[in-house]
Amino acid sequence: MASTPEKKVKEKIKQILKARGAVYCMPMGTGYGSAGVSDFIVCYKGYFIAIEAKAGKGTTTALQDKWLAEVEDSGGKSLVINENNVGELNQILEDTYWERFIKGNT
Repeated sequence: MASTPEKKVKEKIKQILKARGAVYCMPMGTGYGSAGVSDFIVCYKGYFIAIEAKAGKGTTTALQDKWLAEVEDSGGKSLVINENNVGELNQILEDTYWERFIKGNT
C-alpha cells in the first residue's frame, strides 16, 4: 500500500513525539467519535497539544478549526503541521523554546 503525503507527515510527527518522550494518541475518525478532533492528542511536559496533520495544499475543515479554537480557549495549544513546517515541531518542543511558545511570545 502506497504511503500518502499526509501519512508521511504523520509518521514524521510520530518520530518527533516519540523522540521527545511525549504521550500521544491518534483518535480514530469514525462515526462514533467527535467530529473535527485533531489527528494527534498530545501531553508533553504537562501541556495539552492538539496537532492536525495536513499535506500539500490541504487545509483544515470548519469542524477542525472549531476543535482547534476550543483547545486554545481551554488553555491548550493547537498546531497545524504539514511537510513545510514539520521541522518546527521539534523546535517547539525544545525546553528553551517551550515557555515562549506557551506564553505566545514566539
